[in-house]
Amino acid sequence: MLIVQYTVFGLFFLMELCALTAFSYWGFHMDRGWFIKLLFGLGTPLLIAVFWGTFIAPKASFPVSTSLRIILQLIVFALATAALYFSGKSKLAAIFGVVVLVEMILMYTIEE
Repeated sequence: MLIVQYTVFGLFFLMELCALTAFSYWGFHMDRGWFIKLLFGLGTPLLIAVFWGTFIAPKASFPVSTSLRIILQLIVFALATAALYFSGKSKLAAIFGVVVLVEMILMYTIEE
């Protein structure tokens, strides 16, 4: 059971990295000038990473309750899915959204 739990935790971490990558991809593929692309392509993932580390991460600076953590995770992953969709990657967004739902269900059923 421990191997399954670590596998789920590892996949969850990969999903977090994929979400940051989705935000970066969205920012760099905006129909704006290079400065805006750079600002959003680097700034958005950085802002999300700081938010995640502050409230959602296991060793967060300001830890929140489990139910609020789940809601915040769903919001971040939903925004990442939307970022993929609006970047023209609708199939990838759908796949990512399904993987997020399955992984979150596994994460919080195995954790307990």
